[in-house]
Amino acid sequence: MSTITAKIQLYIPNDQVEILFRTTKTYREACNFLSGLVFTTKELNQRKLNDLYYYELRERFGLKSQMAQSVMKTVIARYKSTQSNGHDWGLIKFKLPEYDLVWNRDYSLNQNLFSINTLGGRLKLRYEKQGMQHFFDDHWAFGTAKLVHKHKKWFLYIPMTKEIPELEFTDVNNIVGVDLGINFLATTYDSQNKTTFYNGRTVKHKRGQYKALRKQLQRRQTPSARKRLKQIGSRENRYVIDVNHQITKALVSKYPKGTLFVLEDLSGIRAATEKVCVQQRYVSVSWAFYQFRQLLEYKAQLYGHQVIVIDPKYTSQACPKCGHVERGNRNKKMHTFECRNCSYRSNDDRIGAMNLYRKGIEYIGTVTTGV
Repeated sequence: MSTITAKIQLYIPNDQVEILFRTTKTYREACNFLSGLVFTTKELNQRKLNDLYYYELRERFGLKSQMAQSVMKTVIARYKSTQSNGHDWGLIKFKLPEYDLVWNRDYSLNQNLFSINTLGGRLKLRYEKQGMQHFFDDHWAFGTAKLVHKHKKWFLYIPMTKEIPELEFTDVNNIVGVDLGINFLATTYDSQNKTTFYNGRTVKHKRGQYKALRKQLQRRQTPSARKRLKQIGSRENRYVIDVNHQITKALVSKYPKGTLFVLEDLSGIRAATEKVCVQQRYVSVSWAFYQFRQLLEYKAQLYGHQVIVIDPKYTSQACPKCGHVERGNRNKKMHTFECRNCSYRSNDDRIGAMNLYRKGIEYIGTVTTGV
């Protein structure tokens, strides 16, 4: 069973925008009201909260029946999530205007329009279909959605669940080693002995610009500068996510069903980059390698692929031709590799991808034979 969140943009007619703003704002106020009561009573049982506050929620905020129920579920879920993450009991505040909608009660999909329940009645709304078609077949189950106003646009965040059989290692017909880096965000080497480079120079330059601008604003220490810093941080995060989305989508689309992607386990990247020069440390440490892995894992499953993560030890120092391992094989400054034993030469990122490809073959041999 696979669950992903589809981010679907809605198109709101000008005369209906105010209704959505009023609905999401009222919903947030109701959540904060109930959150204060839950904080005091520590009551998280929905039936008891319903007995205590259902009618008050409806009367005080003018909520419809299902909206009042959704407010209780939203507040309970947020407190339980906070507790499960090990945080102390504290008052939870809902800052953003948003609205949780139950499928087939608060929202539904009819004749290519989303029908959404609001304080002003049902709205029939168009949505962006491009790139979303695969979510609207009979195999996806829609969950409780969240209506969000972000970047001057309206979105539905819908958790969607589908039964997807996991790829068996005996069914693997193609292996792709994926080396992640900075100059090349991803370098691949596959079963057809083909290498593909996904250039990172543009990204590196853009993030350098963000870093320089952030440094200037930090010197000012004014309210407007702090606001601008926050905006820049959000913009850079969106940029990073978009780049990772583009590359991972390109990878899963490029290869046939039954492909095994082999990545390095880069969970220790922060410790490993402490020795990187200060000027380069920001780019090396902060690039979202783990996010890349998460995006590739869920997309691979949708396309009938598989992802494994292996120990990165020696992947940049071992010769893929003769197996000789030596630190001196690699020239980091020149981004080259030359084996001190057999003189095989290539780009160092390509060498990493080739070694990951080789480790993928070894892994398949181990799990299929049980050796």
